[in-house]
Amino acid sequence: MSTSSAHPPFIDRNASSALVRAYRGERGESTPVWFMRQAGRSLPEYRELRMGTDMLDACLNPAMASEITLQPVRRHGVDAAIFFSDIVIPVRLAGVDVRIVPGRGPVLENPVRSAADVAALPPLDPDALAPIREAVGLTVDALGATPLIGFAGAPYTLASYLVEGGPSKEQMLTRAMMHSDPDAWAALLSWCAEITGAFLAAQIEAGASAGQLFDSWAGSLSLADYTAHVAPFSQRAIAPARALGVPLVHFGIGTGELLAAMHGIGVDVMGVDWRLPLDEASRRLGDAVPLQGNVDPALLAAPWPVLEAHVRDVLARGKAAPAHVLNLGHGVPPTTDPDVLTRLVEFVHTHA
Repeated sequence: MSTSSAHPPFIDRNASSALVRAYRGERGESTPVWFMRQAGRSLPEYRELRMGTDMLDACLNPAMASEITLQPVRRHGVDAAIFFSDIVIPVRLAGVDVRIVPGRGPVLENPVRSAADVAALPPLDPDALAPIREAVGLTVDALGATPLIGFAGAPYTLASYLVEGGPSKEQMLTRAMMHSDPDAWAALLSWCAEITGAFLAAQIEAGASAGQLFDSWAGSLSLADYTAHVAPFSQRAIAPARALGVPLVHFGIGTGELLAAMHGIGVDVMGVDWRLPLDEASRRLGDAVPLQGNVDPALLAAPWPVLEAHVRDVLARGKAAPAHVLNLGHGVPPTTDPDVLTRLVEFVHTHA
C-alpha cells in the first residue's frame, strides 16, 4: 500500500513547466514533446552503460536508472524525462520470480492461473520501494527545471503477464480467466492494483511531477469487458497518485474504442496511439481532455520530408484538444537514429 501518509504534502517545483501546464489543459506558445521509451534502446550511451547488466537489475540500481533517465534529456532537449523502469518491477519487488528475456520481454516460470495461485501472491513490502525512491530523488535533483514523469503498468497488463507467463498479443488465457473465475480475477487485479499503485505513488512522493499508467494490452478487450472487469481496478491503482494531486496520463495500444472509459478512471490526459487521428480522439472525449501523441513510430525511419509532413498533421489535429503534448503513438524503435529524435524536438519547439 502507499506510504503517502508518512510523507509531507507533495509540492511540484515544476508546476510552471510547459509539460505540466499542458497536462493541466493550458496551451502554451509551443507544444511540449517527449517520447515513450526515449530512455534507452536507441541511444548508444544507454547500450554502453547497460552492457553486462540485466534489464531488471538496471532498473533497481538507483544510480544507473537515474543516469539512463537523464540521457535523452541531455541529448534531445525533450520537455520531460520518463522514469526508466519496467512494468513488472513491482512484481519483482513483491518477490515474484520474473525476468526479462531479450527479444521477448517479461517471462514468469510459474504463471498465475488459479485461485490458489492468486492467493499465494506475496504482498509488496513498502520498504522494497527504497531503490525506486532513491533513483527518483537522484533524477529530480539532476533535472532541475525539467519535470519527471512517473511510470507504472495498469493492473490488466500486469495480470496478463502473470497469467500468460509472458507477452501475448491476444491474452487468451487472461480473458478466459476473467470470465471463468471472476472471484480469482478480482483478487488478482486487486493485487496488481495494490502493487502498481504503490510503485507509482512512490515515484511521485520522491519528486515526479506527473504519472503515466500504461495499459499496454487493453486493446484486446471489448468495451464491455474493460468497463466491467478492468476499469475499477485501474481506478484503484491510480488512487494513491491521484491523492497527491499531480496530473495523470493514461495510455494503451489499440484502445481507440476505449478512450472515454479509460479517461473515466480519473486521469487528466489521454495518450493516443497512431491508429486514431487526434481530432477524432478529441471528439470522442468531448473536446475537453488534453491529449498526448501520436506520431507513428514507423515514420521515424522515413525520409525527413515524410516525417515532417506527418508531424505537422499531428500538431494540426492536436489543436482540437484543450492542450497537446507531442509524443509517439508507442515507443521509440530500437533502430531509430537518435539524431532524428533531436531534429524532431527542435522542429516541434519552433513550429507555431
